[in-house]
Amino acid sequence: MHFEEYLAFGDSFSGDLYPALDAGATSVAVALERAPGAGDLAPLGAASLLHRNDDARWPAFAGRDLHSTCPGAVFRRLVEEGATIGDLFGEQLSTVEESDARALVTLTCGATELMSLLVRRPPSAVVRQAAHDIAEAYEFLVDALRRLRPNATLVLATVCDPSDGTALLPGVDDAKKPVPLEALATVNERIRTLASGTPNTLLADLHAHFMGHGVSAAEKDRWYWRRSPLEPNAMGASEVRRVWLDALELPGA
Repeated sequence: MHFEEYLAFGDSFSGDLYPALDAGATSVAVALERAPGAGDLAPLGAASLLHRNDDARWPAFAGRDLHSTCPGAVFRRLVEEGATIGDLFGEQLSTVEESDARALVTLTCGATELMSLLVRRPPSAVVRQAAHDIAEAYEFLVDALRRLRPNATLVLATVCDPSDGTALLPGVDDAKKPVPLEALATVNERIRTLASGTPNTLLADLHAHFMGHGVSAAEKDRWYWRRSPLEPNAMGASEVRRVWLDALELPGA
């Protein structure tokens, strides 16, 4: 596959902030404020690594990035921490012009809405309707992306479950009561269906890949940031990148 540009849309699962904080690769201001714009931070998020690997930190991925396989491809990192699907419509897509260019588009979103829903634990009927609404909004977003970039290859990522199927989120929710994981399943099934039924669209099943690396794992084996179990750590970001690479079948390690 050859791409003229790479557009990274989504939330913090694609971004640099939490992986860089985990690696201690930020300025003091960023560490204190947890804001990407506060100072310097290393490009260690999944989107940055897919564009250009950090060969010193991840030598096994040397040469397995877009910088190597698609030299000259323009990288546009549009991701925002805590972005919702509405934010993608209002703030990310609005900055991108229509084009017939051969582009790669990665998308990570839905987690912000889902995790807020799970922690609030509304009645079952509300959960079902909210999950349906999130899935519908996700489908509208994919349709908008396809119209904006008709020749793009889209990579859609499922939403991870940091509870590892336990429905418990220690460090996030202090109620110690099971959260309604059926909402997560509903949205992820829609994402899988979209990926299988939409032209030039691939699935990055982060939910399946990350299972067992959340709260059920020893700390050294977790792929979530220790200070916020909903965000990827440095290893988690690399694993997101791995799933994208495998979906794209780019050569390398």
